Amino acid sequence: MLFANLESLKITIVVGPKGPSSGINSKTPTVFSCRPTQLPAKAGALPLPVLQRKHLGMENLMFVYCSCKVIWTFLVTILGYASSLPVGDDSICATEELAKYSIIFTGKWSQTAFPKQYPLYRPPAQWSSMLGVTHSSDYSMWKKNEYASNGVRDFAEKGEAWVLMKEIEEAGEKIQSVHGIFSAPAISSGTGQTSTELEVHPRHPLVSFVVRIVPSPDWFVGIDSLNLCEGDHWMEEVAVDLFPYDAGTDSGFTFSSPNFATIPQDTVTEITCSSPSHPANSFYYPKLKILPPIAHVKMVKLRKNQLGLSAPYFNLPAKSNEVIDSVSETPLDCEVSQWSSWGLCRGPCSKTGTKIRTRFVLLHPANNGNPCPNLDEETGCEPENCV
Repeated sequence: MLFANLESLKITIVVGPKGPSSGINSKTPTVFSCRPTQLPAKAGALPLPVLQRKHLGMENLMFVYCSCKVIWTFLVTILGYASSLPVGDDSICATEELAKYSIIFTGKWSQTAFPKQYPLYRPPAQWSSMLGVTHSSDYSMWKKNEYASNGVRDFAEKGEAWVLMKEIEEAGEKIQSVHGIFSAPAISSGTGQTSTELEVHPRHPLVSFVVRIVPSPDWFVGIDSLNLCEGDHWMEEVAVDLFPYDAGTDSGFTFSSPNFATIPQDTVTEITCSSPSHPANSFYYPKLKILPPIAHVKMVKLRKNQLGLSAPYFNLPAKSNEVIDSVSETPLDCEVSQWSSWGLCRGPCSKTGTKIRTRFVLLHPANNGNPCPNLDEETGCEPENCV
């Protein structure tokens, strides 16, 4: 709708509260205004009604142009403000102070809990070093059902962290989504502990990390974007059970499988007692409903002493043969091969002879699993080519 004889137009828009990087003051609303041109003082030789009609037409066009400009400026301002806000609500943290946590990783990968194909040598069961990051919701180190980055692939397959470190640094430089990187030493056995400290920021309250399962094709454990902030305060303590994940870049079924690249690459998936559904898989336990946790992580907020420094945390790794916690005993049934072909029929002529077939043990039972059946079987037969 066009308005004639409009003295002035003023639009007042309150964009929103002042943010740390928005540059917008909530107390001073953003004002846009435009004024039409004034009616000329001299009409010239043209009759006044003609001039008025022409001037009104120009005034209408001027108003349309000015209105479009105001709307466009308004949209640009809103979009600019929105871009300064966190993408996800999970990153909106009302606390104003930084927080430090101790993070303790406990390996629970024992032969009792995971007896199937448990690696005893070349190399034995162990954990890689931990690599983690504190960040905002604009960054993701890894995510279930999404494709792993090249850095996560190299770390899950070979334990190499250089590419992943570069990805983290680039994300921090480009979109300022990373607050800090942390790491913890490797564990030389399947059971044990390692620990370090991390720092979170109100705009970077999320924690992610990965630890590689060694040996394995591309399996790892970790946490994706765990929020340590609850509204206006930091959590005092967080504990999480960890289960194995497949990075989707190698198709090996067992801990010691040779390299066999997955082409095309698959997404990151959780490994369960029934998935992948293949008897050769090292985590395939069809009698279980869920796998026992293969690891555990605990984060404890560090309190400040009177000097304003974090209280010291003593890292005491557990010995490789020490039982860390109550260990699940996973029953493992005996697995045997298929029967061989029947052997030759042996026996004297004119009498019933016998022939035998055999099979062998593929997997010995453990933790009160079903015992192995007979490994040989014989039956009666009539000897051939006897004299």
